[in-house]
Amino acid sequence: MTATPHHAPEMWAGTAARPLRASAAPMIVLTLVLFLLSGGVLWYLGVNYEGFTGHPASKIHPASYLAALFLLWAMVSSGDPVGFCLRTAQEAPASLLLLVSGSALLLQVALRSGVGLAGTIDSFIGPALVMMLLVRLDGRRLGAVEAVLHGVMLANALLGLAEFATGHLIFPYRLDGAVFESDTRSAAFQGHPLANALVTATYVLALIAGGGQLSAPSRILMIGLQCAALVSFGGRSAIAVVALLGGLQAAIATLRTLRSGRVPLLAAAFGLSALTMAPLMLAGLWAGGFFDRLVERFVSDGGSANARIEMFALFDRIPLRDLMIGPDAGMVETARRISGLEWGIENPIVRMMLYQGVLMTVLITAAVTAFVVEVVRRCRPGTWLPVLGFVILVNASESLAGKTTLLAKFAILLLALYRPLPRADGRKAG
Repeated sequence: MTATPHHAPEMWAGTAARPLRASAAPMIVLTLVLFLLSGGVLWYLGVNYEGFTGHPASKIHPASYLAALFLLWAMVSSGDPVGFCLRTAQEAPASLLLLVSGSALLLQVALRSGVGLAGTIDSFIGPALVMMLLVRLDGRRLGAVEAVLHGVMLANALLGLAEFATGHLIFPYRLDGAVFESDTRSAAFQGHPLANALVTATYVLALIAGGGQLSAPSRILMIGLQCAALVSFGGRSAIAVVALLGGLQAAIATLRTLRSGRVPLLAAAFGLSALTMAPLMLAGLWAGGFFDRLVERFVSDGGSANARIEMFALFDRIPLRDLMIGPDAGMVETARRISGLEWGIENPIVRMMLYQGVLMTVLITAAVTAFVVEVVRRCRPGTWLPVLGFVILVNASESLAGKTTLLAKFAILLLALYRPLPRADGRKAG
């Protein structure tokens, strides 16, 4: 006898309720590929990722391919592909929404112009697939991902500082192999200096807010090293956000400690030593010219501030109907260059409205917002600082409206550093 139809919902519900478990190895590989293989590194490996020439397949980041392959392998090896899909949808519904929304954007781009297909995959579809893999890991396996994350961020900071000290960029940002000689900011492993600054700033804010399992001395040393590297990357917005939000968090933590009346002797001794040595270290760095480039970046912004004003004038050139469903890309390109915005439109929402229309922008914005909320909900409390910093910095440049892996890196960074930890009674904290 076959199962009666009214038993089917119970059967599927039981399948979807089974917990997802997986090895940390695929996510460790993805973390290494995402954080170490920039466009500059890929160029040396024979892949023209950043440019316009070359095979179309080379324009998609290797991490996006790997995420799709790892997820497909997990589905096949589960022995129950339908149940696997149901469990994944149950565990990561916002990621599924981002996947569908990104696919809709991909279809729109393909039907209208065919330009920017790879950017859609890396910016939205790739992160959705990465998150679907992340939700299959428990806290212990995410701990292995955290260790790898600290390692790649340490390597990135050291390479950035080495490039700053020597004046030679090892893996510079390239466009079809051409290097922008006028841009001397460190590129390190993250490729573009602004992407470097955004990832580093989010990581620093997470460490300041208590994310990760580093010891207190290691945490302080890592924060100091990353802040120094942040100067070499030259991101003005990132430096300002870290200084303001990080300073606010430090002040709140200090007041809370002082109000408790219990100041650890070791912490007090370290704090006094740091206050004593800080002026000498800052004076030495200033004398060595460490801050000269930073000051130059704040004094001369290359027209960035003016671009953020001029980009709104582009809306006056587009009819309302075209603006809703997506203007002609060639017309927008012409209007952008006439307005002196050769370097791009420095806000992802404005750029997407101009190129893809208001309706698609609303869909993608809602999907990305839900995705960020989903990431935060899977973390233990205390993520407000890195999340706020990430949101501010994402909206200070083209970021998600272009081709980027920032959203996937954000998900890995937050879930690795803020994974729920077991309590003494064996249950999860938070």
